Amino acid sequence: MSELEKMLAGQLYLANDDMLVAMRARARALFTHYNQTLNTDQATRTEILTALLGKAGQPVDIQPPFYCDYGTHIHLGENVFINYNCTILDCASITIGNNVFMGPNVSLYAATHPVVASERIKGPELAQPITIGDNVWLAGNVIVCAGVTIGANTTIGAGSVVTRDIPANVLAAGNPCRIIRSLAD
Repeated sequence: MSELEKMLAGQLYLANDDMLVAMRARARALFTHYNQTLNTDQATRTEILTALLGKAGQPVDIQPPFYCDYGTHIHLGENVFINYNCTILDCASITIGNNVFMGPNVSLYAATHPVVASERIKGPELAQPITIGDNVWLAGNVIVCAGVTIGANTTIGAGSVVTRDIPANVLAAGNPCRIIRSLAD
């Protein structure tokens, strides 16, 4: 298996692999260009996001600055708004549903490392996918960790660190993030 295939399969992989380094360099060039565009230049922004992301539904509004590892593993649904200073480490698939809103400084971290120091210092990394359902709101400064799924219609409170799955139709907050109450329609 290639290092890319290992990464996407959730196996230990070497991030310094030439192909992965080139893919990250491409993403950095694209998001740097995106971050330098004006809000009035929507045509250029759309063109860059189309080249950068695996999928970008319409409309999509990502306020610069925006950062990611690869971009190609990010799949956005329709009507997505991402506020300033979002960081997405897309070493695994990041799937974001329709009508998702993210506050400023939200971070989605599919990247992780072995927790045992003797394994970690050898260099290989790990990644696990993140899935965010339709109609989710991630308030400012939310961190979503590797392997997490957030169910549809859920709100995650500001400053939360989401370390495990959160079901649909709830308000959840805290560090670690936990369910506060149900959000029945």
